[in-house]
Amino acid sequence: MTLVREPRLRPVPIDELHPTQITVGMREVEAKRKHWRGVGRKAEFLGSHMIPVIHGLKNRFYIIDHHHLVRALHEEGVRQIAVTVVADLTRLDKPSFWTYLDNRGWLHPYDAKGRRRSYADIPRRVLEMTDDPYRSLAGELRRAGGFAKDTTPFSEFLWADFLRRRVKRARIENNFTRAVEEALQLGRSDDASYLPGWCGALPAG
Repeated sequence: MTLVREPRLRPVPIDELHPTQITVGMREVEAKRKHWRGVGRKAEFLGSHMIPVIHGLKNRFYIIDHHHLVRALHEEGVRQIAVTVVADLTRLDKPSFWTYLDNRGWLHPYDAKGRRRSYADIPRRVLEMTDDPYRSLAGELRRAGGFAKDTTPFSEFLWADFLRRRVKRARIENNFTRAVEEALQLGRSDDASYLPGWCGALPAG
């Protein structure tokens, strides 16, 4: 096993990149699609957003971050993107590969209900990832100042799972603005103090 950070000079087709998570927040994806449409120098943007990947099973590349961006670009018709190889795990067999990714925090095998699934349930293509509305809520909560950006792997999913147990899904689907308001209150409560990026409790009174 070799740990590297090697930019590939030739872009990799997005449709050949393999996710390491089951879900995305589709509101997040839509926001990134909108941003992409407003980007003037698209080639420059792509050149500054290389995607971190693992070189793994059967010489395939596995995305370990920026799944929302990759999905958004794919839906906007971008066919190739530059990647940065973080580790070469091509020598590992299948069980060892998935176990290694899992233990390094490079894998999030949880579905849209927050349930852990088998490695076999992780989609093989970016377009096969399903929507988790709570991941969108967590992303909006962070942008609203509800918690700080953190280097903890999949930190937004940890917040999504926290919100999943406290905000009704119907609220997210029918009144997203109100759901964000509820999330802001919850995010500043002591109950959220264990989560990465917690900003502290609201002052009393």
